Amino acid sequence: MTTELSDVLACPRCDKALDCDGVAMRCSGCDVDFPRVAEIPWLFAEPNFAMAEWQQRLDFLLRHLEGDVARLGATLDNDADLLAETRERLTLVHAALDEHRSRLEALLAPLAVDPPRAKISTYLALRTRLPPDQGLTTYYANVHRDWSWGDDEHAAALELVRPGFSEHGDGATVLVLGSGAGRLAYDVHATFVPELTAALDFNPLFQLVAQRVATGQPLALYEFPLAPRTMHDHAVLRELTAPAPARAGFELVLGDALRPPFRRGAFDVVITPWLIDIVPEDLGTLARRVNSLLKNNGTWINIGSLAFTDMPPDCQFSAEECAVLLPQAGFEPPSMTDMEIPYMCSPASRHGRRERVLAWHTRKIANAKAPPRYSALPDWLVQGTDPVPQLDAFKIQATSTQIHAGLMNLIDGRRSIRDMARLLVEQRLMGPAEAEPAIRKFLTTMYDDSRRARRL
Repeated sequence: MTTELSDVLACPRCDKALDCDGVAMRCSGCDVDFPRVAEIPWLFAEPNFAMAEWQQRLDFLLRHLEGDVARLGATLDNDADLLAETRERLTLVHAALDEHRSRLEALLAPLAVDPPRAKISTYLALRTRLPPDQGLTTYYANVHRDWSWGDDEHAAALELVRPGFSEHGDGATVLVLGSGAGRLAYDVHATFVPELTAALDFNPLFQLVAQRVATGQPLALYEFPLAPRTMHDHAVLRELTAPAPARAGFELVLGDALRPPFRRGAFDVVITPWLIDIVPEDLGTLARRVNSLLKNNGTWINIGSLAFTDMPPDCQFSAEECAVLLPQAGFEPPSMTDMEIPYMCSPASRHGRRERVLAWHTRKIANAKAPPRYSALPDWLVQGTDPVPQLDAFKIQATSTQIHAGLMNLIDGRRSIRDMARLLVEQRLMGPAEAEPAIRKFLTTMYDDSRRARRL
């Protein structure tokens, strides 16, 4: 670990400086050790809990791929009526998936570690969690976009961030929050020559790919395009390469952008690429969090499309609302650029497109009120001692579960939908007009879900 990085690190639990000796990291105040994964600092607020979560997700991914390989193999062995072209395509994908599983298992081998065990009390009060909808291969196509075929998109992204570096360059400290597979952080470090570029992401796959490629080590992974152009584009082995090994000062960190493991006022520039509209925190609070990471007169650069689709309506902010919110968080009115750029234009896919992206850069002109520590879970769920509230969602789910359980109990391999509907009417659980359509809808959903699970 470089001195430049250790100087800006802080405990993601209490914000105090970490004890770093170049290898180990420890917060003496929290009495917690933070491991490293393939030399990358593992700075989640709950390091052992996060490690166990990612290990489980890795196990699920490998088992899932193993099942896909087995199902394709069974189809090739048992279906004699396949078109010759179909057999050729499935043979290609079958072999690619089998090799893909092995390559991912080897790349992610550093996750197969046994972290220091800690008491449950060391993390219960923190109420953090990994996003439940984010697996290791969520946004997997970004790996190939970043290090194989995305040059036009990289150039456009670099031009969008360039205005924010007009007052910063040699000797600056830069943080990229949500760095993904790492190409933007790499390009920024090469182009603007900061002393330190810290690239933080919570996905170990992305960080391990970035580490291998940015240090010039060979790495090849399969791409599985969303809309393959030809039969042979269904699985394409790509060599992932960087233009040159990253120069000194390019550092990767594994952690949560909402619990950033950095000391206050550590950075001249903070970049949030395609992040602010996907994290589960309102922009006003997130802006104060970014403010706390910046030095006085530091610059916040944001790139994205403002697709706040998973937020409540009052937090789905427009560009005009963002321009009002930022000064309330200690920033000057932002300079905004709206630009159309290529997006995910794989040469093997028909699905590439152009996207209008909003970029802003704004200068920190005042310290904002410190935001509260990010908390993903309520006390009653974490501590286990308070009564579980009767939330409306729980009541609806309880009713649905009872109905679904009753319907599932009626499935015995002999009854038809009409037989089941007749029983529900006799039990006065539904009226004659609604029983059969309701059962058919329920079973259709169950059937579709079973088929979807086989395709995943």
